[in-house]
Amino acid sequence: MKSNIINLKAMTFTALMTAVICILGPLSIPVGPVPLSLTTFAVFLSVYMLGAKKGTLSVVLYLLIGLAGLPVFSGFQGGAAKLFGPTGGYLLGFIPAALIAGFLIEKYARKKAASAFAMLLATAVLYMIGTGWLAVSMHMSLPAALMAGVVPFIPGDIVKILLSITLGNIIMQRVSR
Repeated sequence: MKSNIINLKAMTFTALMTAVICILGPLSIPVGPVPLSLTTFAVFLSVYMLGAKKGTLSVVLYLLIGLAGLPVFSGFQGGAAKLFGPTGGYLLGFIPAALIAGFLIEKYARKKAASAFAMLLATAVLYMIGTGWLAVSMHMSLPAALMAGVVPFIPGDIVKILLSITLGNIIMQRVSR
């Protein structure tokens, strides 16, 4: 019986974090070809709270919901055209980013500095995948793609990382009571 309760709790939290990503993901500010969105914050919050497997599962579910056409991607868009369009590399890059961050966060028991490093490393991987995809799909040079898809987002992504760790700790403390 206890195993069923644990599984139900895990499914509930995974579904809840998927919903959080779906709610925050569409909120964006257009900044050139790559919009500034809260998706990265929601993904890192999910992984911080759920760990590598369940956090990544919440990201995959988010992407499948968007692929099905629900408007959960930036700018309240959805569908295959958005997922596989010029900024699709950033969306698909959330999967390896979640795996990397989640694995390292779990390995170092959610220590703040290690978690921040894990999310920075995951962000670098996300930038590499997304920028490469953007450069190829938009026929841009790599420096142009970096200026469009990375440089403007670095300060905001650092803030999102710090917020996801801070808020994640608060939520986890309150849930564990």
